[in-house]
Amino acid sequence: MIIRFEVYELDTSHFELRREGKLVPIEPQVFDLLLLLIQNSDRIVSKDELLDKVWEGRIVSDATLNSRISAARKAIGDNGSDQRLIRTSPRRGFSFVGKILDDAFSAPITHTSHALRQDIQFCTAPDGVRLGYATLGEGPSLVKAANWLTHLEYDWESPLWHSTLERLAAGRRFFRYDGRGSGLSDWDVDDISFETFVMDLETVVDAAGLEHFALLGISQGCAISIAYAVRHPERVSSLILYGGYALGRMVRGDQEEIERAHAFLTLIRQGWGDENSALLPAFSATMIPDGSSEQIRALVDLQRHTATAENAVRIRETCDKIDVVELLPQINVPTLVLHVRHDSVAPLEQGRLIASSIPKAHFVSFDGNNHLPLPGERAWERMLAEIDLFLAG
Repeated sequence: MIIRFEVYELDTSHFELRREGKLVPIEPQVFDLLLLLIQNSDRIVSKDELLDKVWEGRIVSDATLNSRISAARKAIGDNGSDQRLIRTSPRRGFSFVGKILDDAFSAPITHTSHALRQDIQFCTAPDGVRLGYATLGEGPSLVKAANWLTHLEYDWESPLWHSTLERLAAGRRFFRYDGRGSGLSDWDVDDISFETFVMDLETVVDAAGLEHFALLGISQGCAISIAYAVRHPERVSSLILYGGYALGRMVRGDQEEIERAHAFLTLIRQGWGDENSALLPAFSATMIPDGSSEQIRALVDLQRHTATAENAVRIRETCDKIDVVELLPQINVPTLVLHVRHDSVAPLEQGRLIASSIPKAHFVSFDGNNHLPLPGERAWERMLAEIDLFLAG
C-alpha cells in the first residue's frame, strides 16, 4: 500500500518513506507514529492513544514522545513552528493535516518497532555477578558482545541503538547482554577486568544454550570477541568486528593518547549524566561528532541509565588497557573487520592492525566520523549491508 501526500510516499509494505522517489531515512518507531497519524487524519490522536498504539502502553517520557514527533516532522519537511503537516493541539494530542492524494488505504497499522519482541533473562557468572541478557528474532544465531555502555531496555528505545538492534535481529536470533557494572546486570561488583568481560560472554552463551553462532563485536566488544573466538573456536561460526581496537589508548605507546585518556576519565568523574557539564561536548565530539541534537541528548540519557560515574570510569580504565595483539594470529574462523576512516575512539590504524594480523580476515573501511553507527548515515547502511553479505556467504 502506498500513501501519497505532497511529494512524499509512505510505503506500508516495505516500511519506507520516499521523497520524489528517493528513500528518506526514518526510524521504525517514527514510521509507525507517522503512519498512525496519517491513518487517522480525520481527527486528533491523543497522547494516550499514541502510547498505546506505538509504544503499546509502556511508560514513555514526554521528551521521548516529543522527540519522535520532531523526527516525524523533520522526515517530511515540517517543523514545530510551521506545523504544515503535523499539528499539535495543546493538551489534546496531534493530527496529520496534510492532503492525502490517495484515499485507498484501510489496512491496520503495522508496528514495525515491536514486530520483534525481546525476551530478557538473567544468569550468574562464576564469581556471583548477575548478568542480564536479551533474545529476539528467529533464525541463525548472532551474539553481540557487550560494549561500553549498554542497557537492554533503554537501548531498545534509544535513537542511538534501536534501529541498529532491530536491523541486526531481522531474520536472525539475536543475543545481547549488559556487561557487569552496567545496564540490567549487577552494578555493585568487585572485579571489573578484561578477564571478567570475557567470562561474562562465556556465561551468557552457556546460559542461552548456544553451541554454534556468529559473534559480533563493536568497539571494545571486538577485543572480547577476539579472546572468546581464540578460546572457543569450535563454537564461533564467524566473527564480525566493527570499530574495534587491539590496543587500548593507554598501551599504544603514544603519550598524547595517554594524556587524552586521563583527561577523559576526569571529565567522566566530574560530569557523568550532566548535560551541562564539560563532558557532553567532549563525549559527543568523540563518539558521534555527526550526531543530531536528539542523538547527542540521548548520550546523556545513556549515561544516566547505564552506570554510575564510578563504574563508567572503572570500565573505561579497563578498556584503555586492552591488549589482544598476541591473540590475533590465533584466530581461525572467518572474520570480517569493519572500520570508519575517521573514528576518534578507535583509529583506522587499529582496524588495519586487527585485519592484517588475523589470517585471511576480510577488511572493509568506509567514510564516516562516528564511533557509534547512527541510523540513516551511509556508514550505518554500509556496516549493515556488509554484515548481511558476510553472514549470507
